[in-house]
Amino acid sequence: MGQNTEKTYTPSQIEAKLVGRLARWQFVDGFIERTYITTGWKATLIVVNTVGHLCEAAWHHPDMEVTYNKVRVKLQNHDAGGITDKDFELAQKLDDVVLWQPDGALTGPPVSQSIIKREG
Repeated sequence: MGQNTEKTYTPSQIEAKLVGRLARWQFVDGFIERTYITTGWKATLIVVNTVGHLCEAAWHHPDMEVTYNKVRVKLQNHDAGGITDKDFELAQKLDDVVLWQPDGALTGPPVSQSIIKREG
């Protein structure tokens, strides 16, 4: 295996990148992390499988904590030993897909069947 040469970011650089679209992500103990609040166990399983699929497709694997209505996702580029562009790009992709809400002809389920609790 070759040496990983991906640029890792300093804590202050990471904090600066976690603004705007990634404002709900936090830098904690060497990871960028976010907790998705779901509407219950079935919704939690859907989120876990969605995160798993996207991470596997990106070949970038998170640490996750799963409870009845929460999925905590922690990203770090283990090969690079820190936070890299892969982490930020994957965090954005996860938000784009997990938080996506239908519109137009795609009306979506009734509120009682929603997957993610709406963010204020």
